[in-house]
Amino acid sequence: QVQLVESGGGLVQPGGSLRLSCAASGSIFSIGAMGWYRQAPGKGRELVATITTRGSPNYADSVKDRFTISRDNANNTVYLQMNSLKPEDTAVYYCNLKNAWFQNLAWGQGTQVTVSS
Repeated sequence: QVQLVESGGGLVQPGGSLRLSCAASGSIFSIGAMGWYRQAPGKGRELVATITTRGSPNYADSVKDRFTISRDNANNTVYLQMNSLKPEDTAVYYCNLKNAWFQNLAWGQGTQVTVSS
């Protein structure tokens, strides 16, 4: 069984920055893409960014040029650097891990990000 532990959420003013981290542990093998999704109040969960095992990123249009996803394969950790944060970025952010066949292995418990003055 795989567990994902997230950290780094919080309250930040518009224009500020936060860095989210997510570490995977447990029975990890055939690991694939890692990524971040978010869910705002009253809305569905949406993709924020994903990154392949080779480091190729993919971003939602709403976060391009503001967010950067990266991963440390040796430690099974994925990061999300969020800059120029906007109030519309407020949401619970979830880490996701897929296996080599693009199947979901695990979700994190979620970390709250609030952008407000």
